[in-house]
Amino acid sequence: MTVLLTTERLVLRRFTPQDVDHLVELDSDPRVMRHLTGGRATPREEVANELLPRLLGHYERYADRPGLGLWAAEERAAGGRFVGWFEFCPTDPERPTAEVELGYRLRRAAWGRGLATEGSLALIRLGFADLGVRRVIARTMAVNAGSRRVMEKAGLRYVRTFRQEWPERIAGDEHGDVEYALERDGAAPAPGPRTGAGRGPGSGPGSGPGSDPGRAPGRGPVRSGSG
Repeated sequence: MTVLLTTERLVLRRFTPQDVDHLVELDSDPRVMRHLTGGRATPREEVANELLPRLLGHYERYADRPGLGLWAAEERAAGGRFVGWFEFCPTDPERPTAEVELGYRLRRAAWGRGLATEGSLALIRLGFADLGVRRVIARTMAVNAGSRRVMEKAGLRYVRTFRQEWPERIAGDEHGDVEYALERDGAAPAPGPRTGAGRGPGSGPGSGPGSDPGRAPGRGPVRSGSG
């Protein structure tokens, strides 16, 4: 097991091919997927053949900057129980430290306990202190109050509300999406590039454009943000 970092309650580690069942279970909860797909589960075949290989590919793509990518989250006090994942992926792979997207998708049992904030803060500190990241952003549906609270607790500030076309409509998307950001130098965040990327965070409290997990092959972008 390759561990990226440890916090008071969490271990963030690399995904492995053995994590298929964890991801299938996570994406099978309609509450977790509510602000992502309207509650529709991700099929096992898609997880095993498309989603997980993309996640594993991040480690090779960003091998020179350990910390960028998607990281499985385990709860230390629960004997290493899988609780979800965190994303810390460049929005522009050609400029990997210019802007990084923060995301998270956690099991319902982990909601409301501060775990999303704890993991997010650890990644932000790593990004600014060790990786040279200049800006961290996060996006989610405007109605995803849980995800927005996590962003605020992690120090990100509201930047804008924006709208884009989605191949599938879900409840609440008429209110648009929101972007939050945090600059390394502490300056007030300005709106980032309008890339048409997917929605940020992924569960209860949030996956994002740089990460691909918020996209479904053949269907264009899929929202990421639930709960």
